[in-house]
Amino acid sequence: MNRRKNALAGAVAAALALGTVTVVATQSTAAPRSAAAAGTSAARPGAGFRAMTADVRGEAIRTADRNAAATARALGLGPAERLVAKDVLVDTDGSRHVRYDRTYSGLQVMGGDLVVHLTEDGEITGSDLAHQGAIRVAGTTPKLTAAEASDVAVKHAKHVKKAKTGSKDSSTLVVYAVGKVPVLAYRSTVTGEGETGPASRQAVIVDASSGAPLDQYELHQSITGTGNGVAVGQVSIETTQSGSSYTLTDAAHGGTVIYDSYNSPQSNPKQNARTFSKTTNSWGTGTTSSRESAAVDASYGLAKTWDYYKDSFNRSGIRNDGRGAPAYVHLDTNLLNAFYDDDCFCMFFGDGSSQNSNTPVTALDVAGHEMSHGVTAATADLNYSGESGGLNEATSDIFGTMVEFYANNTGDPGDYYIGEKLNMSGGYMRRMDNPAADGNSLSCWTSSAGSVDVHYSSGIGNHFFYLAAEGTGAKTIGGRSHNGTTCNNDTFAGIGKDKAAAVWYRALSTYMTSTTNYSGARTATLQAAADLYGTNSQERYLVSKAWAAVSVGTALPDPGTPTPSPTDPTPSPTDPTPSPTTPPSGNTLTNGSFEQGTSGWTQSDDIITNSTLQAARDGSWYAWMMGYGASAVESLSQSNIAVPSTGTPKLTFWLKVSTQEYGSTAYDTLKAKVNGTTLATYSNANASAGYVQRTVDLSAYKGQTVKLEFAGTEDAYLSTVFLVDQIAIG
Repeated sequence: MNRRKNALAGAVAAALALGTVTVVATQSTAAPRSAAAAGTSAARPGAGFRAMTADVRGEAIRTADRNAAATARALGLGPAERLVAKDVLVDTDGSRHVRYDRTYSGLQVMGGDLVVHLTEDGEITGSDLAHQGAIRVAGTTPKLTAAEASDVAVKHAKHVKKAKTGSKDSSTLVVYAVGKVPVLAYRSTVTGEGETGPASRQAVIVDASSGAPLDQYELHQSITGTGNGVAVGQVSIETTQSGSSYTLTDAAHGGTVIYDSYNSPQSNPKQNARTFSKTTNSWGTGTTSSRESAAVDASYGLAKTWDYYKDSFNRSGIRNDGRGAPAYVHLDTNLLNAFYDDDCFCMFFGDGSSQNSNTPVTALDVAGHEMSHGVTAATADLNYSGESGGLNEATSDIFGTMVEFYANNTGDPGDYYIGEKLNMSGGYMRRMDNPAADGNSLSCWTSSAGSVDVHYSSGIGNHFFYLAAEGTGAKTIGGRSHNGTTCNNDTFAGIGKDKAAAVWYRALSTYMTSTTNYSGARTATLQAAADLYGTNSQERYLVSKAWAAVSVGTALPDPGTPTPSPTDPTPSPTDPTPSPTTPPSGNTLTNGSFEQGTSGWTQSDDIITNSTLQAARDGSWYAWMMGYGASAVESLSQSNIAVPSTGTPKLTFWLKVSTQEYGSTAYDTLKAKVNGTTLATYSNANASAGYVQRTVDLSAYKGQTVKLEFAGTEDAYLSTVFLVDQIAIG
């Protein structure tokens, strides 16, 4: 499952300065404010954020920590849960956004991160949670030992060959809350031969009771491909003088230091590392014959990336704390890759291989890409698997591209090609205007996007960004041909790359969480566009058009077009209209088995899923409703369904109910509704070991066009899961 939003009916606001508590109404995301709320298109600078010094930001985080307990109570979290403030962003109007991680009985909660949105005086206006509501697990004593979990993790690792763990006790006990039902789990780090070389690292998450695999993903968030070495030509770089010597230490950008890894292995990248030091302040020759040349590329690229984030969004470095991350060039041998590692807060750049004439992977958009992985880790921390992993990679491609435009380097002009200076056989690594051109990347969302390699599913986000920025049609940008084609044959103009980037950055830093999927990214960017340019702005409308153009959701109504007057409500089924003599105007129910993902359905949250935490009745997709163990409501619906006008029409579907409740009292319910009228109710009292076929008579709607809805309600105690599959009307 993916991003879950909190929708409390009432909540508490923590006044950050005083820690006081005030009850206010909330919504799932922050409300538009000031001029933007009125629908104007006056952009708020810095993606709407104030610049903050490291000291001011640090004090804001400490204040948020002091209010963490009150905030946890306001959100209805459990007594075993604790919030830990990670970052605070302050809008130009004083509103603030506090990002928290959470723990459960002292254990890290994977998928437990959240953002709380507050007014200037501390009233909560909304919240975004990776996992909705309180965390509940049966206990924190695992059945497996850490050593057993490590052995199991090695067997399940699929991203590396010859897998092994560092030690038998290297697995860490966590609470895995990425799905609807949190479970006690182990997180293991497995090494082996993989995409990033002979010492690639992979995280493997296994159930602490059964050892069943829950998730796995690469830990090196990398830009895969080859390099062409010295890409930026003759440039100015920042260095530091000490006595008679100079080093590649950039004091103007947080003290960023470029090291020569001196071909240290990935398993110990600092083993042979040394600083670049010399008595003259002239570096490199522009060729690979000098080890300094790759270092010049890296120093220049990271400085430009820092400046881009600072000038565009008032962000000071990767973690917004003014501290630069060290970078290592000449890592390993024959390494056709570069990557960011959040564990060491550092970046690594390989030298390529004989396949590309041993040219270093240090191009400008590569540096921007890798440093942006750090920014993602410091903000939404998007999981590096499934659709959130694709969004993670897309974010780095987007901002790596924006850095290239920002640098305005004549030797590497801005374009929407990724890695075009890396000497790839096809001339680039990825294309944002046409991702599918590389033969692997996705240009359009499909229900299988979550199972595609994250470097390929990133194409959906890349394609969206290009269309939002540039619109459709053929263009020449940076001397290269671009063609903005769509998945729905639509044509429209873009809002410009700077506005599109501001929308993406605000969505990433303010609304996205670790489990955000593409549907959630659409919601987050539409909210960000409303914040920056107005709810009824052309910018927000065109953002929705760009998402529809990559098969994610539908476009909003054009704000320049009046909304049609509502039609008369459908007659009540208790007083049905005479059967028409012509067939109803609707369609038959579509995608009843959910194998086309969300196609045809409207869901209040991420209900339709192929999560392996539960099983489908048929195929791999199904609808997972409720199961929070906290007060919640959900809805899954499809409109414009034609009920047959002959025979005895019926609604049939397969339902599996599992519950922590007991007895015959209906605490948690799932209702089948037609045109708003409840025709059947199922509850925790209908618990079953497997799927059971259910039938509902639709004779009262014979010949009509109707809306079908499944509405779930759960009380505040104990969970009930309703699984629905293979829905049909006939």
